[in-house]
Amino acid sequence: PEQNQWRKLTEFNAYTGDGFTPYFLGPDGTLYVSARHGTDKVSLYRYDLNKKSIDPEPVVSLKDYDFSGSIVYNDKKILGVRFETDADDTKWLTPEMQAIQKSVNDLLPSTVNQISVAYHPETPYVLVQSFSDVQPAVYFLYDSAAKKLTLLGSSMPHIDPQQMSAKDMVRYKARDGLEIPAYLTMPKNAGKKNLPLVVLVHGGPFVRGGSWRWNRQVQFLASRGYAVLEPEYRGSTGFGWKHFRAGWKQWGLAMQDDVADGAKWAISQGIADPKRICIAGASYGGYATLMGLINDPALYRCGVEWAGATDINLLYDVSWSNLSVEYQKYGMPLLVGDQEKDAAQLKATSPIVNAARIKQPLLMAYGGSDLTIPVVHGTKFRDAVKATNPNVEWIEYPEEGHGWRLLKNNVDFWTRVEKFLNQQIGKP
Repeated sequence: PEQNQWRKLTEFNAYTGDGFTPYFLGPDGTLYVSARHGTDKVSLYRYDLNKKSIDPEPVVSLKDYDFSGSIVYNDKKILGVRFETDADDTKWLTPEMQAIQKSVNDLLPSTVNQISVAYHPETPYVLVQSFSDVQPAVYFLYDSAAKKLTLLGSSMPHIDPQQMSAKDMVRYKARDGLEIPAYLTMPKNAGKKNLPLVVLVHGGPFVRGGSWRWNRQVQFLASRGYAVLEPEYRGSTGFGWKHFRAGWKQWGLAMQDDVADGAKWAISQGIADPKRICIAGASYGGYATLMGLINDPALYRCGVEWAGATDINLLYDVSWSNLSVEYQKYGMPLLVGDQEKDAAQLKATSPIVNAARIKQPLLMAYGGSDLTIPVVHGTKFRDAVKATNPNVEWIEYPEEGHGWRLLKNNVDFWTRVEKFLNQQIGKP
């Protein structure tokens, strides 16, 4: 500001994990950034604008997780930092907020309780969002002077937490020794052994998939008696650079093996009935569903995929996709594969080329207005797989995009999923 001009702080390749991400400019002018800073995990640091350097010691550093969260502040100072490990948490930087958090947690001991403060605090009130794996968000007003909670409302009042199924983070070893985190949801009152299992593969794929929150898809499946495993396969973010980097150019290869190794782990633990395992997912999870049926036909009894990519080359070639030109030019060749240099690999790991190898029952669904994975992915694969597999059910919702937004379509799709799973893996 004293020179009244812009100045460059740094430049770096955004895809290779170097540099930092500007995170927050505090009320006092302090810049906070997220960075690996020579380590495996991303932490939150202060950045010295005069020295153009990151402070050596982090503000928040997490042992097994990358820092991901938000900063809580008012008009005077930063009060705390939210972050996610196996569940959400907050590190408060002031004794006053620490005391308020403890009081709220004493009143609401079974949930994560996120406190939001006013930017110009003039009253003793704070907002509390309370949630867990079995409870959708409930909102309270907390009077920190009187130490009393007032219920404001629930995001889903018709959901009874007592009927929901608990979710826990587990970790298992992939075949090459890499530790894979995963969320496991065990169906309530269904026992803990020899259960039908749905391996639910998250989309992205270069994102963190699961969280310790109420998830409608997971709870629906669990309410029907299915154990649900959500693997954070290599390439998933949030678990360090090594875990993320190990997934580069591993579509259909090591990333796929991580998913299969999760199912095999569940069998080895006695959780899953080896004859009643189905793989399912949307977007990249749909791709992984198809490749799972191709790579591990003896492991998966069936597959459910929606909005799934069926041809890696199509991700490059379809001109009416909303994938950015920047990502196609710089990100995908590095993370997924180069169309020219990796042509043989992309062909071998594209479901469309291997459609005839899928013999298991398959449920496919696509949105006719999807701009992320255009419906041509589905129609081309449907025609290819149906030539050799009569057990393929096809659904198309013309008005939907990348996932279902309309109630009627959600009800229709999950009713079909329930029927399909019951026929394939519902009974011993």
